[in-house]
Amino acid sequence: MTRLARIAALLLMSTALLISCAKQEDVIKIGEYGSLTGTTATFGISTKNGIDMAVEKVNQAGGLLGKKVVVIVEDDQGKPEEAATAVKKLINQDKVIAILGEVASSRSKAGAPICQAAKIPMVSPASTNPDVTSIGDYIFRVCFIDPFQGTVMAKFCWNTLKVKTAAILTDVKNDYSVGLAEYFKKTFQQLGGKVVAEESYSEGDIDFKAQLTAIKAKRPETIFIPGYYTEVGLIARQARELGIKLPLTGGDGWDSPKLMEIGGEALENCYFSNHYHPQDPNPVIQNFVKEYQAKYNEVPDAMAVLGYDVAMVLTDAIKRAGTTEPEAIRDQLAVTKDFEGVSGKITIDANRNASKSAVVVKIEGGKLKYVETVFPDQPLEAASTE
Repeated sequence: MTRLARIAALLLMSTALLISCAKQEDVIKIGEYGSLTGTTATFGISTKNGIDMAVEKVNQAGGLLGKKVVVIVEDDQGKPEEAATAVKKLINQDKVIAILGEVASSRSKAGAPICQAAKIPMVSPASTNPDVTSIGDYIFRVCFIDPFQGTVMAKFCWNTLKVKTAAILTDVKNDYSVGLAEYFKKTFQQLGGKVVAEESYSEGDIDFKAQLTAIKAKRPETIFIPGYYTEVGLIARQARELGIKLPLTGGDGWDSPKLMEIGGEALENCYFSNHYHPQDPNPVIQNFVKEYQAKYNEVPDAMAVLGYDVAMVLTDAIKRAGTTEPEAIRDQLAVTKDFEGVSGKITIDANRNASKSAVVVKIEGGKLKYVETVFPDQPLEAASTE
């Protein structure tokens, strides 16, 4: 190669590097990790859909700080060890300024320490276990937490369903399930209720008849199942096969289009707590439902709503910070107050949790029917609207 050719080649390389750097500087990179595959894949897919909608809206409005927002997504396959790997990649290789995720508390608890150590803000859309945000001051969430959700369902069972005895069937593999079971039991017993049986399983199990047979012998009036939709659907079918006709109750981990596909008629007249209901007449909710249906041809579940909200809360914090410096973003996340989300007004408290309402829904005729809304600052003895 001649000297002139070498100079020309160096100039081309320098120009390409400058263009690459310019492109990097023209975007704001945010990381996202979730279960796009695995037993809770609908959680990750719905959350991603919601985040994509929010980011698209932000970019259409001119982006953030004059730059386009780009979300780099990693599939953790529904495994805590993969969640940790995904977060490390997003921080160390992709150089994101903040991270959105996870839905499941066990996976959030795997990723959060890495974010905290790197001083990169992480905001979970739906991890309700209290321990998630206690990991550090860079960890936030936009959902209610299990002490509230467990209390809501315990009081709903006692006051609205009028049951005095309950059994609990817990997924011991997931912190979400273990924590929610604990808070349900505590409140139900405080009200005067009796937990007559406690059985367990692990995510991925497919045969629950031994546990259900043991529960049936204790004759509870409800079975509280704080698990995820794949196992809940199977549990419901097997419970009915064993002649257990009582109402099953649970938490937001039930919410998935796959729940009814798996459980079918076995879930009729069962109840669970959730973050929103698509039939709520609130214009904010109805506008979102309409836009989501137009884009994805389905009614958004709660994970889609929380995905949208978590992205909007983060981008709002970045806008208020006026910089992409993680510390400044963290500081603005911490003072978020009365943010108008689709899932309700979001205020981040001193423990970096969101103070939010919960909705109780009933499965009736193969559809989700709104029963009642419970707010954190109101008495939880609200009467059923049925």
